[in-house]
Amino acid sequence: MNRTTIKDLKAAVGQEVSIAGWVDVRRDHGKLIFFDIRDATGKVQAVALPNHPEAKQIAETLRSEWVVRMTGNVNARPPKMVKNEEANGGIEFEILGIEVLSAAKELPFELNADINIDTYLDNLPLTLRAPKHAATFKVQAVIAREFRAFFNSQGFTEFQAPKLIGDDAEGGANSFDVEYFKHTAHLAQSPQLYKQIMVGVLERVFALGNVYRAEKHSTTRHLNEYTSMDIEMGFIKDHHDVMNIEGAFMSHLMKVLAQECAAEFKLLGATIPTVPEQIPFMTLREAQQLITKETGKDCTNEPDLEPEHERWLCTYASEKLGSDFIFITHFPTAKRPFYTYRDEKDPAYTKGFDLLFRGVEITTGAQRIHNYDDLVQSMKDKKLDPEKFSYYLQAFKYGLPPHGGFGMGLERLTAKLLGIDNVKEAALFPRDINRIDNLLSK
Repeated sequence: MNRTTIKDLKAAVGQEVSIAGWVDVRRDHGKLIFFDIRDATGKVQAVALPNHPEAKQIAETLRSEWVVRMTGNVNARPPKMVKNEEANGGIEFEILGIEVLSAAKELPFELNADINIDTYLDNLPLTLRAPKHAATFKVQAVIAREFRAFFNSQGFTEFQAPKLIGDDAEGGANSFDVEYFKHTAHLAQSPQLYKQIMVGVLERVFALGNVYRAEKHSTTRHLNEYTSMDIEMGFIKDHHDVMNIEGAFMSHLMKVLAQECAAEFKLLGATIPTVPEQIPFMTLREAQQLITKETGKDCTNEPDLEPEHERWLCTYASEKLGSDFIFITHFPTAKRPFYTYRDEKDPAYTKGFDLLFRGVEITTGAQRIHNYDDLVQSMKDKKLDPEKFSYYLQAFKYGLPPHGGFGMGLERLTAKLLGIDNVKEAALFPRDINRIDNLLSK
């Protein structure tokens, strides 16, 4: 008998079928044994009855996380026993036969137990099975899928950026060194240099892949390995073209999440955010003047936003501007990478932006310098050696159009969408200064 997935059982009422999955919960009630059986598509209540003695005998041995195959009848529940809040609340699976595929050892704790972050991470092969964590990564998969779908629909082409590079894209020190035969290479912090090169080939490109930051910190906001969603587009007027297409992506994404992931958001107690037709924006100095005026705390001379200011601006945007998102533009040139385009009207500031969402920056983007001589001078201003970037500079030496793009962390976006406080719970197998699967030191 072919296997029927649990989500399809409602269409099989009155039929004998075969299901396979895990024992999620066992409940004994007198001579009856009830199970919640789950597979990747859902859960169903199954019952072992005394009138099927062979199945009942095996049922008595089953425990949580045992993997089983069951044959049985799909029965409609009496009207008074229907659970409308459950996907399969109108049916019950009457067990006729059981095959144990794999017996599980005794669990260290109940799968849905309230545990601390280290216990969760120490037991990821088990704890990921809990419904709230499985839901997190179902949502994350939809985000990644729709990132690809949306930018494909906008004429972008996906490319695979290398992870071994000669110099990191930011020109900074926070890169992992790798012994590469007789040389030292680095793990890529971003696909930045390569997506700019690819603008000269395909005009509009995107990449989705892992990047690495060797920052020696352990916070709820940072990872040393994360998934970056990047785009770059040519023939732009300025950074607003990049901001506009990111806003369109966010609007598209929220519509799809509302259609496909409402159950996951409900399970996690999260709400799908509001995206207006145009996400509001203001310059850094305008934002700081507003914060100073409204809070009385002068931050008008700061080179960047403090975390508390990012949170304040997001609250302001939600309450006053009807948006869960807000762009902040024109950060100081001294605080932005060498390839960021300077505002012609005030070269001390850049045509770059951060996208803030629910209290934190989730995207950094900008118009890029496309003139070869200007880019070389910018490198020198940042105390970088253009010779080390000669490969990258060829793209500019031989002509690139005005272009720009952004990069966004998949895990951070997932965490903020779902109300997850620690980004490590939004990374499938997180890497940080303390852990690669297991703790690095105890």
